[in-house]
Amino acid sequence: MTDFCPVSWPEEPTPDDWKACKECGLYEHGSRMVWGEGNPEAPIMVVLDNPGLREDREGNQFVCGTRQTLQKVANDVGLNMDDLYVTYILKRKPTRAYEKEQARTVCMLHLKDQLQAKQPELVICLGNVAVQSFFHDSDVDVKSLRGSVHDVHGYQTMVAYHPLAVRRRPNLWNLFLEDWTNAANQYHENDN
Repeated sequence: MTDFCPVSWPEEPTPDDWKACKECGLYEHGSRMVWGEGNPEAPIMVVLDNPGLREDREGNQFVCGTRQTLQKVANDVGLNMDDLYVTYILKRKPTRAYEKEQARTVCMLHLKDQLQAKQPELVICLGNVAVQSFFHDSDVDVKSLRGSVHDVHGYQTMVAYHPLAVRRRPNLWNLFLEDWTNAANQYHENDN
């Protein structure tokens, strides 16, 4: 395994016209909106279900397990922060029960705006929630879609397991690494 040190990636500020969005209901949870992180001009857009913790109870920044695992695999396949922009289906971290389908449907409007503005060369969806929301199909899953390039919303899209699933089930690491190797190869193929 390659040595690396996880770092906090810079957050992209939420656009002013979306800061006050209350349509999905998650503002009531008290979590702040996280638009995305990494390089906003990156050729690869990574889509997760929702932001994780950013600060500990004392307000100190830290790199959560999801981001550690994501940064580790990106590093292992030769991608870096300049190559990646990470964003979310839900822009706020849920802290209690909520209307999942309604929130995801509303929040997909944000993601569609991001896609139109950024025009990524490749989209990588991590985990079943991100895959089902992005593909607009509740019957699809990572297991059945991984290993191939899909055209979704006009974007080359690949899927992989969620980093937290990989942390909880280390036997998934090799599949996760394989999917990220395929994604890095696809990106480099597009780049040539």
